[in-house]
Amino acid sequence: MMFRDEVAAAYQQIQDSICEGLVQADGKANFEEEIWQRDGGGGGRTRVMQQGNVIEKGGVNFSAVHGKLPEAVKKAFNVESDDFFATGVSIVMHPENPFVPIIHMNIRYFEMDEQTRWFGGGIDLTPHYIIPTDARFFHHRLKQTCDLFDQSFYPKFKAHADDYFFIKHREETRGVGGIFYDRLKPENTNLQFDQLLDFSLAVGNTFLPVYTELIDRNRNQSYTEHEKEWQYLRRSRYAEFNLVYDAGTKFGLETNGRIESILMSLPPTAKWNYNPQVLANSEEENTLSLLKKGINWV
Repeated sequence: MMFRDEVAAAYQQIQDSICEGLVQADGKANFEEEIWQRDGGGGGRTRVMQQGNVIEKGGVNFSAVHGKLPEAVKKAFNVESDDFFATGVSIVMHPENPFVPIIHMNIRYFEMDEQTRWFGGGIDLTPHYIIPTDARFFHHRLKQTCDLFDQSFYPKFKAHADDYFFIKHREETRGVGGIFYDRLKPENTNLQFDQLLDFSLAVGNTFLPVYTELIDRNRNQSYTEHEKEWQYLRRSRYAEFNLVYDAGTKFGLETNGRIESILMSLPPTAKWNYNPQVLANSEEENTLSLLKKGINWV
């Protein structure tokens, strides 16, 4: 089996196990699956869950696509070759309860030829209300995963996530960050490609136990209409980031990707109230005070 086929097969297994675990955690909704083909080559499996007990809207997507790279992407990647292969799993969960956080995960492998190939990905958390014990738990588990492979990974990838998931026009981070990495290959790590695959799969396998724990901690918390409105406001920031800055969204649109799969990351309902203000010493103000880079959660 070619290496890229091995990666794609392993990613499909991760999609399966995560979907299975989320159905169990939610207890009501199932995933609706759509198998799609890409005109230029390849395709994927889009799985979306809606109106669950916990998840209002969530997607767990797998894709493995190949073909010719558009000029704009060649320029962005600084590569000469035309042929590309890309496979990955991409997840976004928008929960019903404002105290259960939004979560995003992406693991991916990109290849043009033997010389030009790499892994990328990460997991990050976007709470509507930041609960410090949850943020610390989340970061602690990501650090454990990283440390199994290289102790320099967590601090490096955490800083990268802080910088990447930053909404410049709002001067705030999207949430409490996590880890984010790109273009990992033997030349810039101490790992060979098969070890980098193991790392990518370890990140993928961290998602389910971490998110189900956060669901269990917060799913039964009661909330008010005011807290629901705040959730809609925080979701609007999430949408702004994904439409303005997100590299995966841009890559998908520029490679003629499947629009429903690309935009499944957007929340089902979000609000843009004009110039909203928060009360002094409120939970909302506290959350805003923690939306900054460089907070050490571990």
